[in-house]
Amino acid sequence: MHRLGSLIVKSGLRNRRRSALTIASTAASLCLLGILMAMYGALFYGGDETPAQALRLITHHKVGLADAMPVSYRDKIRSLAGVRDAMVWQWFGGTYKDARDQRNFFARFAVEPDRFFRIRPEIVISGDAKRAFENGRTACIATEKLARKFGWKTGERITLVGDIFPVTLELTLAGTYTDPENSEALFFSQDYLRESLPVGNSQRDQAGAFQVQAMSAADVVKVAREIDAAFDNSPAPTKTESERAFQLSFVSFLGNLKLFLAAVSGAIAFTLLLVSGNTISMSVRERVGEVGILKTLGFTPGMILGMILGESAVISGIGGGMGVALAAVICVGLRQGAGGFANLQTMAVTPAVAALAMGTAVLIGLVSSVGPAVSASRTSILESLRYTG
Repeated sequence: MHRLGSLIVKSGLRNRRRSALTIASTAASLCLLGILMAMYGALFYGGDETPAQALRLITHHKVGLADAMPVSYRDKIRSLAGVRDAMVWQWFGGTYKDARDQRNFFARFAVEPDRFFRIRPEIVISGDAKRAFENGRTACIATEKLARKFGWKTGERITLVGDIFPVTLELTLAGTYTDPENSEALFFSQDYLRESLPVGNSQRDQAGAFQVQAMSAADVVKVAREIDAAFDNSPAPTKTESERAFQLSFVSFLGNLKLFLAAVSGAIAFTLLLVSGNTISMSVRERVGEVGILKTLGFTPGMILGMILGESAVISGIGGGMGVALAAVICVGLRQGAGGFANLQTMAVTPAVAALAMGTAVLIGLVSSVGPAVSASRTSILESLRYTG
């Protein structure tokens, strides 16, 4: 058995150029397939919710995120049964330094500092930074990842030029924090934004969204339903959903992403099937005479069949392993460039993804070689030795 295994490996790699090209094409295909699998898992099944995240809801305008709601909704939401707290969650947008440089983009939110840490208790921040943020009119906090990216230090002056809001904010970094999402985000006071807007500007009394904290996980569904029912007949009806569902809503802007990823993955698998099938067919066709000699030496049709299937599995396995390793490296880079898109922060080639990708590679290799392998195993000794190619 050991000798047969050695023969399978040597036979599969005998034509070095063809084997190298086949392995390279398999690696490239499996790399892309692994990335797509990792992306699919991160977007739709990524990461377990923390206990705090499981209690949070996002309330926004029913029509769309571009429509605002009265800030007064916040007090009404707080008064509902099952609600522990609620705060304004206002996307600011704006420009930091040069808007043409995509590296300068990060999430910027106006929040209520006195409620921020109660609603987001998973955030880890020093006591001094927390107090400075809660008490400083122009204070802001940023994730450690974002601060490292721009080289910010505590006390740094950060200027944001508004686009949605016609103001320029001069912020002072009170400190940095860490959170489970490992995102790139900056938070500052909603009161500072409101005071910076001209008197009479309608945006002073409007909010893009509210972040709501339920009393318990059992209250989440009921709270979401009651919030929307409370404003159902108002000029600005609401839609309340879990934090995870809200994040996934951004994915829906791209269309049916599940179908797209599945279609691309299917195309990759089909292409890999053709490449692998062509390679093994060429290999078998070149060795018809050799097959006759092996049968003369006592190799059974089953052994011939197993050898050819094994050769295809070896080539596919090597290419698949290289592709999965490359996909893991690329996913690290993609996570670094995910910015504020929290879903992609969990993107990785997990053991499950690696096993699925490798299994797909080997399965495709075996399926593509079944025809040539069966044909070779059924060819008689006389036909094999008479074959001239």
